Amino acid sequence: MPAMSSRSAAAFFTILFLSMALGACGSGTKVCPAATSEGCCSGTAACPIQTAGFLYATGITGNVSSYPVLLNGALDVQSSSNTAPTKTLGMAALGRQFIYVSNFQTPEIDAWSISPGDGALSLVPGSPFTLAGLTLPAGLVTDSSAQVLYVADAGGIDAFKTDATGALSTLPGSPFPGGANLYLALDPSNRFLFASEDDLPGSVAAYAVDAAGALTPVAGSPFTTIPGFIGLTAPWPIAVDPTGSFVYTALTFDGQSAGSIAAFSIVSSSGALTPVPGSPFPAGTFPVSLVIAKNFLYVANIKDGTVSGYSIDTGSGVLTRLTGSPFSISGGALATDPSGNFLYVAGVSGIMAFTVNSSTGALTPIAGSPFPGGPATELTFVQ
Repeated sequence: MPAMSSRSAAAFFTILFLSMALGACGSGTKVCPAATSEGCCSGTAACPIQTAGFLYATGITGNVSSYPVLLNGALDVQSSSNTAPTKTLGMAALGRQFIYVSNFQTPEIDAWSISPGDGALSLVPGSPFTLAGLTLPAGLVTDSSAQVLYVADAGGIDAFKTDATGALSTLPGSPFPGGANLYLALDPSNRFLFASEDDLPGSVAAYAVDAAGALTPVAGSPFTTIPGFIGLTAPWPIAVDPTGSFVYTALTFDGQSAGSIAAFSIVSSSGALTPVPGSPFPAGTFPVSLVIAKNFLYVANIKDGTVSGYSIDTGSGVLTRLTGSPFSISGGALATDPSGNFLYVAGVSGIMAFTVNSSTGALTPIAGSPFPGGPATELTFVQ
């Protein structure tokens, strides 16, 4: 199947399955980041809310909504919203400054600046930014070192330099050659970029990232998700563990089970990938979202209405199913805070929030969950 038609079908089915302004000082409660009191009310004004960061949700509803996250992981139900694409498979933050959302229908990238005080969004000048040529922008990831936004696209990876306002300009050499990319991930040191490729039989492409953000394919790339397998594995969401040692991608179909997780070790000197022993590991039906919280991995199985949880062996990368997994949690998009203390799941009834047990990976609902909000295909946490 041609790359364009394959990507169009994949994007369509993903979207199909996934388918109040804040008060001012003196008249309501001011939101203040936990790390600073900058801009907070004082004197007789309302007592400020201390936050751990902000959660952003987008897709299906046609809005990107921002939720202040309280120190216990709960969401402030008063969220601000901005018009955004209804058909998106990508959202990424660049530090605490900007939020980007892909639109595979237009095709464009929408961009907003983030207010440091309350997390509210303001449209970046020039947004939306149109991609040249025949494109289908999907997953996004940012390189905070090079100040570059990467976009998974049909037949390659687009790269854009961001300026002080958040505006985008094409990086020299972009687009960089690749397959039918859907999702992207960077290692924590921004040395290597990985892309899940939906071309037969399914693979993970690996690139070395230079200081300017330019990409060079790693020797041997792309790496087949299941060596020797004949058929389509359809790798979609992809993530790198916090140590930068392992890459995981959810296989929506592997010909052996409803879905699974392919795991690779990263060769630190080159970025090449080698399969983790026992890979792929069984998951539920149609795993569409994957996140890593410390030494635990979670995947949302959209057709099962469950979330599968695994512990990650820090030496080998082997996944072991958590006690009680899969959990009866029905949702699509997943997100976790940078510390890995909380897990968020976008469902039809709102955004569900859980604490993550640091020893067992067990999930406990946070008081007030689910929090009001429309269905979302993408969630992003900004600290």
